[in-house]
Amino acid sequence: MRKLLAAVALALLAGLATAAAQTGAQPVAWPTRQVTIVVPFTAGGTTDMFARIFANAMQQKTGMPFVVENRAGAGGNIGSTVVARAAKDGYTLLVGTVSSHSINQFVYKNMPHDVEKDFQPVSLFATLPNLLVVNPKLPVTTVAELADYLKKNPDKLVFGSSGVGASNHLAGELFKIRTGTTMTHVPYRSSNEIMNNLIGGHIDLAFDNMTLAWPQAKSGSLRAIAVTSLARSPIAPDVPTIAETLPGFDATSWHGLFVPTGTPRPIVDKLAADVKAIFSTPEVQKMLAEVGAIAAPNTPEEFSAFIAAERKKWQEVVKAAGVQQP
Repeated sequence: MRKLLAAVALALLAGLATAAAQTGAQPVAWPTRQVTIVVPFTAGGTTDMFARIFANAMQQKTGMPFVVENRAGAGGNIGSTVVARAAKDGYTLLVGTVSSHSINQFVYKNMPHDVEKDFQPVSLFATLPNLLVVNPKLPVTTVAELADYLKKNPDKLVFGSSGVGASNHLAGELFKIRTGTTMTHVPYRSSNEIMNNLIGGHIDLAFDNMTLAWPQAKSGSLRAIAVTSLARSPIAPDVPTIAETLPGFDATSWHGLFVPTGTPRPIVDKLAADVKAIFSTPEVQKMLAEVGAIAAPNTPEEFSAFIAAERKKWQEVVKAAGVQQP
C-alpha cells in the first residue's frame, strides 16, 4: 500500500501543477511546516486510505511533511474533538465521514464538540456504497427474499456493524424501517471483525464497506445481495441496488476534509483546490474505483449543503430507530 500511494503521489505532481497554472491561483504562504491530518478511526481502513492518498500527494507537491495521525474512539468523536480544539491555522486537518459529521450528533447524548459550529467543511474526497452481504447458508438471494424471510422470522437474524450509530449500523436500521421488519444488531470494533464473524456464521448479514465485503463476496465466502447506493457500483455492476426494490433507499458512506472553523479562507480555498486536483486525476480515480469508491471533490459551499442534507436524513433514522449512546 505504501509503495502504491507513493507512486500515485508522484504521478499527481504534474496534474497539480497544471491545475494551478490553469486557475491562475495566487500562492498562499501555507504550509511552511508540518501539517497533521487527523483520522478519527483506526489505521488500515478506508478513511485512513483516503487520508494517506491526500497526505502523500500534498507532501510531494509542497515539500512539507503531511503526517496522518490516527485518533480512534467514540465513533470518531475523539479524533474530531482534537481538531475542533486545534489552532485555526491550517496545520491540523480532519478527514471526517458520514458517521462523524452527519450521524454522531444525534446518537451521542454528550457530544464533546459541535459538529456544525466547530468545523469548516473543505471538500468531499469520495463516496462509497456499502454492500449488503449474507452468510451463504442463509436461504435468500434478493432484497425481496430477505425482507420476506425477516417478516416470517422476526428477530431471528443477526446483523453486525462497526459500532452503535456507525453508518453500517444505521443502514441496517433504515432497512428495518423500510421493510417493516426486525432483526438483532451486534456491534463490533472493526469491519474485519464483522467479516470474520459473518463468514464464521456467528452473524447472518451485514451492510458493510465495499472495500472488504466485495472481495469476500467474489471469493464465495459471502453472498452479495445488493449495494446501498442509488446507483449500481462500477466494480459490481451485476449486483442490484436496494433502491431497485425499495425506491429511494440510500445509505452511502462518504469521506471528506475539514478544518477548524475560523481557519483563514485563503487556506480553505487552497485546500479545496488541492483536493479537486488530486481526486480528479485518472491515477487516483482508478485507485478508488478498485475499491468501489467514486471520487467526488466539490467546493466548501457544496460540501456544506451536502452535509446538511445528510444530517436531516440520518436524524430521522436515528429517531425512528431509537439509537442512542451515552
